[in-house]
Amino acid sequence: MAEKTKRTTPSRYANQRASYDTEVIYKILDEALFCTVSYAEHNQPYSIPQSFIRINDHIYLHGSVGSHFIRTLAEGCPTCISIMLADEIVVAKTAFHHSINYRSVVIFATAELVQNQELKYQAFQQLTEKMVPGSWDYLKPMTQKEMDKTTAVRFSLLEASAKVRQGGPGHEKSEMDLPIWTGLIPIKPVRQAPIPDEHGKQIPLPEHLQI
Repeated sequence: MAEKTKRTTPSRYANQRASYDTEVIYKILDEALFCTVSYAEHNQPYSIPQSFIRINDHIYLHGSVGSHFIRTLAEGCPTCISIMLADEIVVAKTAFHHSINYRSVVIFATAELVQNQELKYQAFQQLTEKMVPGSWDYLKPMTQKEMDKTTAVRFSLLEASAKVRQGGPGHEKSEMDLPIWTGLIPIKPVRQAPIPDEHGKQIPLPEHLQI
């Protein structure tokens, strides 16, 4: 179980929707492709979208060694990371009761610079496979020079919580007889057929990219 803290306890629906179960948190993190990394520097807040990968009880980010963002994280500034998967728009009889079915995770942690080369390589490999499954062995192998140009940082999932909303719309008793349609509108993202560039047009689409 992740650690329940004041920061990871939602102010609303904490008992109904919050979860500190690592399996619930892991499942959301493994499905999501992107997160938002928030931190403050010189009293200025920043929120940066970023791809990520979970390996065991940490998530890993990477960026150029010249990235001010990555260097700031590696210096140990307090960080909040959020992830959200939106599943359905919940349509009620009134706009007040419209909602979203979603699965989210919020993490509070401080970055740790990944210096172990094998772990750094593993993070690159697994992130690549997450973004484009089946592609790592197909691609030109990553070189040590490319590794040296990239910084990896990781964050513990010890202080994290999930929040999930599922189900249909809520109604007031006085609204139940109104002739207004209610239900769910699915909005899950779908991978579509790859579109080649000028070089890709000359090469058959590999099996791992075929939909």
